[in-house]
Amino acid sequence: MKPIYLFIFFLFSFLSIDAQQNLKTARISLKKWEDSLKKYSTQIIEGKNPSDCFTADSIFTKILVRALVNKNSFYYPFNSLENISKLYSPDSSFKIFTWQMIINENMIRQHGAIQMRTADGSLQLLPLIDKSDIIVNQTDTVTNNRSWMGAIYYKIIHTKNANKHYYTLIGYDENNIRSTKKIIETLEFINGEPIFGSHLFSFTEESKNKPPLSRYILEFKKNTGARVNYDDQLGIIIFEHLESETNETSKKWTFIPDGDYEGFKWKNGKWQHINKVFNQITPLGKEPVPNPIKDLNGKINEQNLKDNQPIEQL
Repeated sequence: MKPIYLFIFFLFSFLSIDAQQNLKTARISLKKWEDSLKKYSTQIIEGKNPSDCFTADSIFTKILVRALVNKNSFYYPFNSLENISKLYSPDSSFKIFTWQMIINENMIRQHGAIQMRTADGSLQLLPLIDKSDIIVNQTDTVTNNRSWMGAIYYKIIHTKNANKHYYTLIGYDENNIRSTKKIIETLEFINGEPIFGSHLFSFTEESKNKPPLSRYILEFKKNTGARVNYDDQLGIIIFEHLESETNETSKKWTFIPDGDYEGFKWKNGKWQHINKVFNQITPLGKEPVPNPIKDLNGKINEQNLKDNQPIEQL
């Protein structure tokens, strides 16, 4: 091997070993920060009074920033922070942290930050500031990170249209003592600035014709647990249809799921609303039965009969 190739080989070997050592050192440092973060993230939720929660939140935020300053912190999972939502975008271009602080039973605030992936591993952090209390038309307002709707996100969906990348976020807001909200909104980056909301929620197909929305919000009675999630196989955001249990449509805290499901499907660069996701009706007598006791000819299958017995009888 020629000397110049030997030199290049040993140089890259040295750089590789040095990079691995740097990552290892960073992980050790981040683990120490994580231990402190875990303590204060718990206090944010379990503080005895609002003052304790505010203090814990302030300290947590400062420590989080100090931790993320570590090079390549983008890849550190912070798995022990169970009270903090930590989501990577499907294309790993950014990571989003969100959490909530309960001030009182009628005032809950969300906090958060977006960490962008950078080529050199340095920190690019965009704080999320909850201004939901001053956003009047919440379903039709486009915002940025300094005027954020506020939500604890649990799902990110990546879609494209005309070379533009859209990230659809699904999250929840505990809201107040009477109602909870589930929020579906888009996020895009324009000249490096995060933009929340866009008129991409369309109601022109399979539903009543009304103007598109910037975000879709379901508000419902506390503890009724209206489900909202994305079905990867169907490619549909599925959510429960809500009805007022007292026929008072102006009072969102009276809304509960009625058993039907609506949805949004990405089509032609928009989320097209679907009035009814599941239209199939099972014919009477054709209901699915696991391990049927009788075959099509009415003969009893002894093994299935045994399998269907209660455990205490076996």
